Amino acid sequence: MAQDPASHIDQGSLSAIFEGNPSVTQPVLQCVQVKPIAGQQGGPERFRVVFSDISNFVQSMLSSQVNYHVHDGKLRKGVFVCLKSYQTNVVKNKKIIIVLDLEVLEHLGESEKIGSPQALDSKTEDVQPQSTTIQTGGFYGNNAQGAQQQSIPQRATTNSSSTSHANIYPIEALSPYAHKWTIKARCTNKSDIKTWHNKNGEGKLFSVNLLDESGEIRGTGFNDQCDQLYEVFREGGVYYITSPCRVQMAKKQFTNLNNDYELTFERDTVVEKAEEQDGVPQVRFNFTSIGDLQSVEKDTTIDTIGVLKEVGETSQIVSKTTSKPYDKRELTLVDNSNFSVRLTIWGNSATTFDVPPESIIAFKGVKVSDFGGRSLSLLSSGSMTIDPDINEAHKLKGWYDAQGRNDTYSSHANAGASMGAAGGRMDPVKSCQQVKDEELGFTEATDYFTTKATIIYIKGDNFAYPACLSADCNKKVIQDNDGQWRCEKCDRSHPKPEYRYILSVNASDHTGQLWLNCFDDVGRQLMGMSADELMEMKETDDKASEPVFQNAACRTWMFKCRAKMDNFQDQQRVRYQVSAASPLNYSAECTKLAEMIKMYSME
Repeated sequence: MAQDPASHIDQGSLSAIFEGNPSVTQPVLQCVQVKPIAGQQGGPERFRVVFSDISNFVQSMLSSQVNYHVHDGKLRKGVFVCLKSYQTNVVKNKKIIIVLDLEVLEHLGESEKIGSPQALDSKTEDVQPQSTTIQTGGFYGNNAQGAQQQSIPQRATTNSSSTSHANIYPIEALSPYAHKWTIKARCTNKSDIKTWHNKNGEGKLFSVNLLDESGEIRGTGFNDQCDQLYEVFREGGVYYITSPCRVQMAKKQFTNLNNDYELTFERDTVVEKAEEQDGVPQVRFNFTSIGDLQSVEKDTTIDTIGVLKEVGETSQIVSKTTSKPYDKRELTLVDNSNFSVRLTIWGNSATTFDVPPESIIAFKGVKVSDFGGRSLSLLSSGSMTIDPDINEAHKLKGWYDAQGRNDTYSSHANAGASMGAAGGRMDPVKSCQQVKDEELGFTEATDYFTTKATIIYIKGDNFAYPACLSADCNKKVIQDNDGQWRCEKCDRSHPKPEYRYILSVNASDHTGQLWLNCFDDVGRQLMGMSADELMEMKETDDKASEPVFQNAACRTWMFKCRAKMDNFQDQQRVRYQVSAASPLNYSAECTKLAEMIKMYSME
């Protein structure tokens, strides 16, 4: 006999959960509407869902972590769901639910709306006297800034909050328009204290990465808040953080978290250690396999997991100018893609590293480099977790014990070397005119190509920039009033910069010409000397540098390029960036020409 879906719905449960009735934990409801929310451009995707318990219906917003139910087509009008984790709010005198986790009850099928449910609106006596405004990513469109929000009892069934912290917000719902809130989050990473000084003064700061079921956010404490809160936070600890606390647009150059906002701790921000540690995830990863690194853009920040195959000794990079040492250690990781990769850790992480080989290590926040094919570097804001208790680690351990220990592994460095001096992927060879005719770089995707061209002209103005001397930085530095060169990213000053090439090169073949952009590694090849040496020559005698530019012209190279649309002074243009250059292999060129001649043979 077919099941009656109506008999499974928890009738009256919506009213009960807003009244804080503890007997209702995971209600079964019917979905009567699913619609996308028109949010801000570039913001996270949102869906509005209307749930019914036959007696009442209520509007809900899906946390982005459960959007896949909509994408898969499982969460649609007429189906039945079980709300496994959720939180409640009142916005503009309308009761809403923020859904953190749900299960679609596919065995109940789907049907037309059951009953005639009425809207579960707030009553005057439900509204507490203290009210604030909140904007939940455009829940009521783009004009939600003035919506009035009142605190009412909250419930997340995976964690029962203490009575003093009943109104727990999900991190994903935080915005500059939410003022009275408390989040419960785990500190997954805490930075060292950093200091800075510039023409406006000096100070210090530290930052933490905070995680709950709905997402992650970065929090930063400056000066007094740095002194007050630095010792409070411990990596792995769970904390209640209560406003006032400024929510502002995230500075993406300082964080690798997927959140448009970040927190700045203020004088009256309250941070309390939570006694209940359950219900808050340990850390959230988005892994890229080692075998897929070749398809990842240089300088991308990723998470990866692998088996520790080899551990190198600690070594140091010493600055030529300041003589300051930088500690580093190289690790070799492998995974079940049968690829290996070299990953570098720095500073205290390198000197204190004491993990036995064949351990499983999950890395969060590593930078992809194209040095030697593909390699990885752990960022200062990144972290590593040894033998994490997650499915990916268990699968990797089982594979390694079963067969991986005796397997042989391909290296991205070896793969790159076998593809020629230019290294990297095997890109199609194009003439200058083909690049233009095929409109490479005109789409959103990046196009890659190789071209054989002769240098016609190199711009002599602005051929280099003063760069930071810190390892793996290379950011531009600015000279201050004391004659020191200041790097805002590293928060350090240097007595002199290291000049690095940013060449603009006009290259031509028999079909046309292209303007190519070349950075330091390629610039050294083309010019035959470092940018430091050329800049010193130019500053000593401007005319002395002219022969260097003349000698670099009229030489033919194989340029390995990528084409991508760029915005410059509010105008779009295609930028051709050279990633590698190699001299002509005349033997290979002769062989290629001989093969072309054979194609025209009359025999």
